[in-house]
Amino acid sequence: MSSMADEVQRDLIKAIDRDALFLPTLPEVAMKIRLAAEDSEITIAALSKVIGSDTALSARLIKVVNSPLLRPNFEVSDVLTAVRRLGVNYSCNLAIGLVVEQMFHAKSGVVESKMRDIWKLSLQVAGVSSVLSLKRAHLKADKATLAGLIHLIGVLPILTYAEDNFELLADAVSLNHVIERIHPIIGERLLRSWDFPEALAIVPRQFQNFTRVSTQADYVDLVQVATVHVHEATGRPYPNLDVLGMPAVSQLGLNMADGALINQMNEAMTLLY
Repeated sequence: MSSMADEVQRDLIKAIDRDALFLPTLPEVAMKIRLAAEDSEITIAALSKVIGSDTALSARLIKVVNSPLLRPNFEVSDVLTAVRRLGVNYSCNLAIGLVVEQMFHAKSGVVESKMRDIWKLSLQVAGVSSVLSLKRAHLKADKATLAGLIHLIGVLPILTYAEDNFELLADAVSLNHVIERIHPIIGERLLRSWDFPEALAIVPRQFQNFTRVSTQADYVDLVQVATVHVHEATGRPYPNLDVLGMPAVSQLGLNMADGALINQMNEAMTLLY
């Protein structure tokens, strides 16, 4: 790793410790959706109004509801029908994840294309996590989807920082090193600052700890198996990783040699586009 990457890493970690790193706030519409989700009496119509107040989000939600993941038997064309189809919990978690997508924007072409890549990977992992969650009754598909959508959220502030530090941006190798080493720490900080539930807040920090053993299958396990699968399927496997021996695989009761499961996971990768 280059000395510049070391230096940037030190700067960023100092900034995090001083709370001086710019961490984006969760957009207002996401806060409103979360408040709505906490109201056990919320009606589908009221939630639809909250989501419908954001045009881009509404369009995205309708697109996802019509995706192969949710296989509606008719074309959904409005937010009310989308929320009715998904139910309150799923609508809220999916909408919050999709609001996060709107934060993945950049001024420079280089950073913009990197953000798109990160988001594509997040969508793929979210699709697979959602399908794998069906293997364990206590894991919810909506939370699994959200866990996949936010597992790389810590990359955002690093790329924002890089936009203002051209020498880092010009050195792709160093930038990648910095991202790999510290996005987990920043991701967890960010989700905690947004008051995400513990089960999701730990995902960015833990999902690449492939020897981790959970007390009971959890969302980190899902994201971990999904990540490994997506990396293998896209020709970028983790080197020297014994996939079959990962504790997450046995916690989820998966047979990774099962062709049907692999096909299901491959299909799931494109579900949220």
